[in-house]
Amino acid sequence: MIAIAIMSIGILTLIAAFASAVATTQTSQENLIARQKAMEAMESVYTARNSQQIAFAQIANFPTGIFTAGATQLLCSGTDGLVNTTDDANCPANAPCAAGPECVVLPGPDGILGTSDDQAMSLGNFTRQVAISNVLNPDGTVNATLKQITVTVSYIPTGSTTTRSYTVNSLISAWR
Repeated sequence: MIAIAIMSIGILTLIAAFASAVATTQTSQENLIARQKAMEAMESVYTARNSQQIAFAQIANFPTGIFTAGATQLLCSGTDGLVNTTDDANCPANAPCAAGPECVVLPGPDGILGTSDDQAMSLGNFTRQVAISNVLNPDGTVNATLKQITVTVSYIPTGSTTTRSYTVNSLISAWR
């Protein structure tokens, strides 16, 4: 009887661990997308500086700079080619998800990307925030050649009501 009780506890623990692993696997695709979209926004900030499209002072949140303030839906980049800037807009009607927020194309049932059964996944449940702040010198003055960038991508996983977030932090200098 004692052996059956111990075995039951062991089996229940194993089933709980398996259920947790399955749940994590189901959200791994959205976790990867959140990570990539955060890195994409970070690269947009560096691209703006490296391409000299804007002055270093414009690497700031709107209204001082070109990057949107607050959490915004993932939209297609505008004419500047940078994400999370004030010229972003809904994707065109000929995009994989038609007009609306950005989307990604995933392989269909055959598991091969680029075939006729590929499926478009809308990123309407994702938001992204690019926060750009000044860095202070040890004496408390603003460092004119250094800024801190924090990118946060938030989303609600499919079949859940809990918001998940992925955050990336970096510093950017005025020099390339």
